Amino acid sequence: MEIKSRVPGKVVRFEKKIGDTVAVKDILVTMEAMKMKQLVPCPIAGVVKEYKVAEGDRVSAGQVLLVVE
Repeated sequence: MEIKSRVPGKVVRFEKKIGDTVAVKDILVTMEAMKMKQLVPCPIAGVVKEYKVAEGDRVSAGQVLLVVE
């Protein structure tokens, strides 16, 4: 499943590494949007497969951040 940004902003940090097992509601990414911290939770249980952006990147709303399978 592609995990997308809900808002435009900056990727501050990935909270999980590639290969990590994640549960529903685990925080995957910390972003900064409108000078506020935004947390991106995982909607499914699975394994982090790949990042589609890098820490420090600016992203738009709806842009794919990472893939969880």
